Amino acid sequence: MARVCQVTGKKPLSGHKVCFSNKKAKRRFLPNLQTKRFFLVEEDRWVTLKLSSDAIRTINKRGLYEVVKELRAQGQTI
Repeated sequence: MARVCQVTGKKPLSGHKVCFSNKKAKRRFLPNLQTKRFFLVEEDRWVTLKLSSDAIRTINKRGLYEVVKELRAQGQTI
C-alpha cells in the first residue's frame, strides 16, 4: 500500500533539507501513519485501517461508524 492516510488523504510532501550554509538538498516529508485495528460494533467485526495520527483523533471525535460510512460513500472497500 502507498503511504496515504485512508481517512484524511495525507500523503508525502517534498521539500528541501537546508544546512547551516543554506545549501539545499531534496527530501520527503512523510505523514505520521499508523496501522490500527478497530472493532466495528455495528457489523461485529475488526477493521484494519492505515491512518495518520490526525485521522485517529477524528475517529475518536466523530465515531468509527460515521467515518466508515463516509469512506464507503467515497467508494473505498473496508
